[in-house]
Amino acid sequence: MEALIPVINKLQDVFNTVGADVIHLPQIVVVGTQSSGKSSVLESLVGRDVLPRGTGIVTRRPLIFQLVHVDSEDRRKTNEENGIDGEEWGKFLHTKNKIYTNFEEIRQEIEAETERMSGINKGISDEPIHLKVFSPNVVNLTLVDLPGITKVPVGDQPKDIEIQIRELIVKYISNPNSIILAVTAANTDMATSEALKVAREVDPDGRRTLAVVTKLDLMDAGTDAMDILMGRVIPVKLGIIGVVNRSQLDINMKKPVADAIRDEYAFLQKKYPSLANRSGTKYLARTLNRLLMHHIRDCLPELKTRINVLAAQYQSLLNSYGEPVEDQSATLLQLITKFAAEYCHTIEGTAKYIETAELCGGARICYIFHETFGRTLESVDALGGLTTIDVLTAIRNATGPRPALFVPEISFELLVKRQVKRLEEPSLRCVELVHEEMQRIIQHCSNYSTQELLRFPKLHDAIVEVVTCLLRKRLPVTNDMVHNLVAIELAYINTKHPDFADACGLMNHNIEEQRRNRMRDSPSSVLRDKQVAAVGPPSASPSDQTDSGGMGTWRGMLKRGEDGAMGDRTGPQTPLLNSPQKGHAVNLLDVPVPVSRKLSAREQRDCEVIERLIKSYFLIVRKNIQDSVPKAVMHFLVNHVKDCLQSELVGQLYKSVLLDDLLTESEDMAQRRNEAADMLKALQKASQVIAEIRETHLW
Repeated sequence: MEALIPVINKLQDVFNTVGADVIHLPQIVVVGTQSSGKSSVLESLVGRDVLPRGTGIVTRRPLIFQLVHVDSEDRRKTNEENGIDGEEWGKFLHTKNKIYTNFEEIRQEIEAETERMSGINKGISDEPIHLKVFSPNVVNLTLVDLPGITKVPVGDQPKDIEIQIRELIVKYISNPNSIILAVTAANTDMATSEALKVAREVDPDGRRTLAVVTKLDLMDAGTDAMDILMGRVIPVKLGIIGVVNRSQLDINMKKPVADAIRDEYAFLQKKYPSLANRSGTKYLARTLNRLLMHHIRDCLPELKTRINVLAAQYQSLLNSYGEPVEDQSATLLQLITKFAAEYCHTIEGTAKYIETAELCGGARICYIFHETFGRTLESVDALGGLTTIDVLTAIRNATGPRPALFVPEISFELLVKRQVKRLEEPSLRCVELVHEEMQRIIQHCSNYSTQELLRFPKLHDAIVEVVTCLLRKRLPVTNDMVHNLVAIELAYINTKHPDFADACGLMNHNIEEQRRNRMRDSPSSVLRDKQVAAVGPPSASPSDQTDSGGMGTWRGMLKRGEDGAMGDRTGPQTPLLNSPQKGHAVNLLDVPVPVSRKLSAREQRDCEVIERLIKSYFLIVRKNIQDSVPKAVMHFLVNHVKDCLQSELVGQLYKSVLLDDLLTESEDMAQRRNEAADMLKALQKASQVIAEIRETHLW
């Protein structure tokens, strides 16, 4: 099991090469307040003076220590390969393969790298420094040193330094694969330990928290830490270990860490003899090593699953970026063909990527035809904008200077054309909506169906331009056809239309029924009607009589509406308004005409008949338009674009002079492809490392 930690170190190296933080590897995170002895604990574990020292906040970036135990054979091999001579050495990730045998240089490099990222104003950064230390005197561990918790900014520190540090600490200890090493000084109240407080926020059960009590030798005279170390004050599941640090004087005097560990052992034997074998730096190192190994063993199954999932995701991402272009002609033709096919499939509803949030493509076009356009036409009133006075005025204007015996046919045609013309605007709006949807399909195909186009922004823009121009060219042609559909209906008012003839016959029957009802109500009018029917109009020609006798034609129906005209003339006459006085000149044009008045019985019948005829014929035309406009749009716009899109794209773009320009990748595409490839390679290597663990029965 001891070999598990080097495996994790190897995984850490794999992911460090790609600078990725997508996998949370098992590690020990050291948390504590400023001046709690964090740095001294770490240096005791390393066995060398390696960390920067000073007042205030010194650790301003996460420092990831990888302690690697090396035997004599590994040491000899490394010395020969790198031309160095030493038992211990260190390597930074940011300095690549440079090897440091002088630990004073390592400390200086940490300070320099900290200032490079965090500046010199005591600010902090969450960008970690990776340091690997090889030594025969260490156990295999991965440690993370974080800035000490502080409350009050000092000097030129940012005012929110406390919040920055806390967020940084929580980011690292929230990793479920981490072990929290909470450092607290023995000469402070354990109940107010900030390290234990923040650890409990992310690890309330304490299954990942180990407490370290430092500065046992600095407690007040007459007091000891026995209750604290025994867990009687605050129990910690993984245990509480006491250590003795080097004093500031020892550090200033360059006291070796090895001597400090010997003095620590002597102090513990004297002061805490019963706990000496469960305290001290060496026991802490062994405990951390054991805990980390067991923790790694528990985390490996989930780690393996996570690595496999990420590998599949990055493989898919890499596939979307595509391979570097080798054959430009074939690549261009392939992309053009794929876009054209996806565009047509989106219209037909057979696209690979089906939109679930809203209607698009052919489904939206269908909705425009049958819901938007259909309902709009149905909402157009057959008599909308047409008043009874308008109808009466049209009838009078069509008769000229002579009083009419019959309702003129031309009045019906003029009025019904006016109403049919109102169907043109919603029909043209239908064309516009379909055109807009076909424009939206371009973006849909670019976003979901042909992600390869994102590699080549110039090709994408060129394709959009070609399709847009094709749609723009077809728009006036389609509009002209819709104009013509309405113009065709206006060109010939077919009063012999079967549906219209049936409507006329029904209205004839209704009007005749109404006339009979009036005759029953007025006996005198019955006699007059019979006399008029027997004698007939004195000026009527035989042909007129023939027409008037027809029950199935609308002309005959109108003529039968004249029966009440004679009686209308015998009624009382309404005097002219503002009649001039006798003896004064009269200007007839100055006589005001009433805007509205009560219509005579004959006028009411005439207007009612015309209105019914208009409504009947309008419904016939509306039905025709509702059926023919979608067909015209499909033929002249939708189907034409589908049929010609491939040839149009090839004709406009498939040219040798355009290949280099159209297939120029976006500036960051090559970089993203390389990053994805590196990450995929790292994940595959990590998966291989975990597979080796299973083969060697370490897991």
